[in-house]
Amino acid sequence: MASSHAETADVATRATSRARIDIWPGAFFAAVIGASIVILSLLAIVIALSFRTGSLGASDAAWSLANYPAIFLDSFTYRVLANTIGFAVTSLLVALFFGVPIAWLVERSDLPAKPLLFTLMAIGLLLPGFGSAMGWLFLMHPRIGLVNVWLQQHFGIGGVFNIASVVGMGWVQGLSLAPLAFIMTAAVFRATDPALEEAAQIAGATFGKRLWRVTLPLAWPGVLAAGIYIFTIGFAAFDVPAIIGWSNRVFTFSTYLVLQLSPTDALPRYGNAATLSVLLLGFAGFFSWWYAKMQKGAHRYQVVRGKAYRPQLVALGWLKAPVWGLIGLYLTLSALLPLLVVIWASLLPYFQLPSATAFASASFARYSGLPWDLITDGLTNTLILMVLTPTLTLALAVCFSWVVLRSRLPGRSWFDFVAFLPHAMPNIVFGIGALLIALFVVQRFVPAYGTLWLLLVAFIVGRISYATRMTNTGLIQIHKELEESGEVGGATTGSVIMKIVVPLLAPTLLNAWLWIALLTFRELTLAVLLTTRDNMTLPVVIWSLWLGGGLGDAAAVALVMLCGMIPIIALYWLVARKTGLRAG
Repeated sequence: MASSHAETADVATRATSRARIDIWPGAFFAAVIGASIVILSLLAIVIALSFRTGSLGASDAAWSLANYPAIFLDSFTYRVLANTIGFAVTSLLVALFFGVPIAWLVERSDLPAKPLLFTLMAIGLLLPGFGSAMGWLFLMHPRIGLVNVWLQQHFGIGGVFNIASVVGMGWVQGLSLAPLAFIMTAAVFRATDPALEEAAQIAGATFGKRLWRVTLPLAWPGVLAAGIYIFTIGFAAFDVPAIIGWSNRVFTFSTYLVLQLSPTDALPRYGNAATLSVLLLGFAGFFSWWYAKMQKGAHRYQVVRGKAYRPQLVALGWLKAPVWGLIGLYLTLSALLPLLVVIWASLLPYFQLPSATAFASASFARYSGLPWDLITDGLTNTLILMVLTPTLTLALAVCFSWVVLRSRLPGRSWFDFVAFLPHAMPNIVFGIGALLIALFVVQRFVPAYGTLWLLLVAFIVGRISYATRMTNTGLIQIHKELEESGEVGGATTGSVIMKIVVPLLAPTLLNAWLWIALLTFRELTLAVLLTTRDNMTLPVVIWSLWLGGGLGDAAAVALVMLCGMIPIIALYWLVARKTGLRAG
């Protein structure tokens, strides 16, 4: 009995000793509080500087509401707004037109080679939008586009197709977003109980009626959620409007916002840029409210009944080959065709239709003349960010998840709300906030502008929402008893995290690390706002060459970048397949 009391006392002593020297909870709190301050500060500086006029940082700067009338009374603002809405709506319709039917085929039919299709769609989501935009501009530019030039030469009609338009840009963006619509709606069709469809079939309803009156209404909340999310992305997209619309003066909110920061005829208009960013925040808030309101009524569509659920696959029969043909057409339009055109442009001394003469002049000579010093610097910076961004983002995400799910800190749920803000708000707004803080707040103390560290902070903020969703999901699945057993044994919180939690989260963390690394590698929107010659990334090198008129050079560098992404995408696919995190 005495021995038992001695052992209990010894355990209590070790636990008490551990509690006295366990600095990890304080470190987690400090990291989460610091990150939350950064995220909120990026939003606050944008809102604050929208009320500043004059040359920011100079003696003539003053607090004023003048920026808002300047924006709201400018007719061009409403033209940009109309362009943005038209672009976002077109992107949404195209994405849903391709993504939703493919999702239904994968989840509710006996279509063969589903894992292959899911892999191809996931890869399509990772490909940079500006690469596809280049290909489509080379195809359907009203003056030099291959299709229009061919029509002019053979039928005497030119400029039939104009990709440099709101609808044209929306078409390209929609093709890029279709994989996202596919992934988001596939989960909806996978979870829907087919009992009601079977009841309709027994009642004599045809396949078309069952699909229109039962399946789609039941899937409506999920499709609506995907639609809101895709529309929000389209509303704030930069890559495609920048490549296609910029030189043709077809601006959306994002490109017009960047134009305010780098006008060709005046000094940067930081107040106007901040005011436009506030408008973007307003639209993002509205979409978030709409999505939340929709979710409140989602219970009316619940039809999954536990063990009663059983999947039912529709037999396609002879339609399998034609269906795969249509899917192949989408994959060709979204990725293969633009890629082939970009390759063709990179091999020619000047852009022209395929012909015997053109093939004779094709060579790799352009590649030897590329600005390789600039490309090397951009690639080096990109690779550094590609390693540091996912590593630090996931470390920070683990801190957020531990504080929210494991600590007893009052009001800890607010930290999860703050971590989710970069998902709800356009990334370009956080980029503007980082730029303004670097130029007008911390420049005297920490010369951050033009450094890789500023890009790193912006990239971490841009990815923290996704990272915390992943770590939250993983940590919820780990029972507290495992951590408590380590604490009873005298381990510090840091030891418990490193020796118990992280190994259990390893598949999730590795999958998330590769995904964030790939998105960092192709990131243009945040980078274009914050880069100078000293911290230029590879996507910005491509954008700079394109903007300067070096279309062939930009196409060649884009191919170099895509070749660099291939092994990383292959590694991501292998990891996702091995860990079972890839659906399908």
